[in-house]
Amino acid sequence: MNNKQKSSRSKSNLALGVAAVTLIGAVAVIGTIGGLNASTSLSTKPVSAVQSIAVPNLPINIADVVERVNPAVVSIQVTQTVNVGGQNSAGSPFGEFFEKFFEERDIQRFRGQQPQRQKPRQQKAQGVGSGFIIDKAGFIVTNNHVIDNADEITVKLSTGKTVAAKLVGADPKTDLALLKIEAGKALPHVSFGASDSMRVGDWIVTIGNPFGLGQTATTGIISARHRNIGAGPFDDFLQIDAPINKGNSGGPAFNLKGEVIGVNTAIFSPSGGNVGIGFAIPANQAKKIITDLRENGSVERGWLGVHIQGVTEELANSLGLEKPVGALVSRVTPNSPAKRAGLKRGDVILDVNDKDVAQLRDLPRLVANLEVGEKAEFKVWRDGKKISLDAKIGKSPKREQLAKLETESQKNSNPQSVSGMKLAALDDRTRQSLGVETAEGGVVVTDILPNSAAAETGLHQGDVILSVGNKTVSEPADVTRTIDEAKKNDRRAVLLLVKRGASERFVALPLKKA
Repeated sequence: MNNKQKSSRSKSNLALGVAAVTLIGAVAVIGTIGGLNASTSLSTKPVSAVQSIAVPNLPINIADVVERVNPAVVSIQVTQTVNVGGQNSAGSPFGEFFEKFFEERDIQRFRGQQPQRQKPRQQKAQGVGSGFIIDKAGFIVTNNHVIDNADEITVKLSTGKTVAAKLVGADPKTDLALLKIEAGKALPHVSFGASDSMRVGDWIVTIGNPFGLGQTATTGIISARHRNIGAGPFDDFLQIDAPINKGNSGGPAFNLKGEVIGVNTAIFSPSGGNVGIGFAIPANQAKKIITDLRENGSVERGWLGVHIQGVTEELANSLGLEKPVGALVSRVTPNSPAKRAGLKRGDVILDVNDKDVAQLRDLPRLVANLEVGEKAEFKVWRDGKKISLDAKIGKSPKREQLAKLETESQKNSNPQSVSGMKLAALDDRTRQSLGVETAEGGVVVTDILPNSAAAETGLHQGDVILSVGNKTVSEPADVTRTIDEAKKNDRRAVLLLVKRGASERFVALPLKKA
């Protein structure tokens, strides 16, 4: 690739290469799953025959769908000012890989540093993407990464007319943006459909601007739902097999009624081209985000105020849960909706308004979709039983406000040993140095014996144990007593809440028989 080609690329020309990085591990797995070899044993258990299904006529010809919605789909062109020259990824064993998927500024962000450049200069770069009109007044939905840091945004209508666009608002966390154009007349537009009703195998039609070629229609099916590709905290993508490529970003995926059921956002591709794995933001999620952007220019998300972690098999056993589900609360933010609702450390949130929290990532998405001021019911697992708590959802605070809310302001005794840990109580000086408030209790780990249960769990010298089995501890004797009780009850593990630095986390300490 020559320098001219490199400098002409734009971040908005990429269909989220991050997705390709996130899913690289999946390629190796897929590559290892082949046909059965001679040594593979097949089950001889009889399989029930699948009942035949009458094949219905399609409700409408796909060409009719394309003809009806095509006028509402637009091409988006952006101009950006980019820095060129200076240090890049050359010489790195990953240089070629980075150049394939990332813009230069993304490489810098990935490395966590700003490389020094010699004789930096600025240059204009062009990028292309897709979008669709959702209102006759000229409101257009696209991806945030298509227009991010754009100096100029231009929209090309299906008629060929080009119109300047202004940014109404953007939400990087979901990669959505809303534009507005003044066309001087009412414009053809499309509406969002119910993506929640779409099933794996349902037909879809996509229209976009791949590689800047102009409007192109493709078709396929929903391949999977609820995909997490690591693009953001609210990942819940539809996976589609309709061919989409660079330049399709921000374009619509339609059902056969001509309703938008997804916004095409990312592709998984080792080569940069279509391999039949694309991802679209579900319409049910996009609709709320776009409404907020239109009304406020930004997104107002619900906030609960808890730090959470996933529930492993070991943690589930320690908590008395039948299976590892829900989100385990490791900290409750002071003066938060969670604190006022009575949520505590060690609670496992199982559902929100009767919607299951099957895994960790479900909770942030469910809470974020609630309205500020709305009262929500949380089903919580506490002390071996399920209880219900009502919380009035708050507005997500800014980072500085959250840091202020979570600012947390320890009597030495003879060390004791238990499960391979040497423990001591905290005096005021140690509490101050470790950032542990008196009200939190706490016992400090002064040493870890090699090959012990504590060492296997990953506990370190200097860790502070705040609770054992959901009981606050302030003396080494508290830890010993609670662990002994767990052993008497034939528990295989006991739950510890451990503070290390500024973070707090639950761990399951195995209880080995003597």
